Amino acid sequence: MKALNLTTLILVIVGGLNWGLIGLFGFDLVAALFGDGSLVSRVVYILVGLSALWQLIPLASAFGTGEVTAERGHRA
Repeated sequence: MKALNLTTLILVIVGGLNWGLIGLFGFDLVAALFGDGSLVSRVVYILVGLSALWQLIPLASAFGTGEVTAERGHRA
């Protein structure tokens, strides 16, 4: 389960960075690497979206146990 959480977190970060590049520079890194509208690009986008959904589980768990704090780097 830990490997799945780490993998999905990395994919969510990749997706966020890609959206940042699109917003700042109009550059879609995934499309540039794998082709605009290609099957591989679509699979990457789907995996990023599914990863975001998966990451809702640990987020909800953290809220439920009170582990989420507003301070960066704060340990409970």
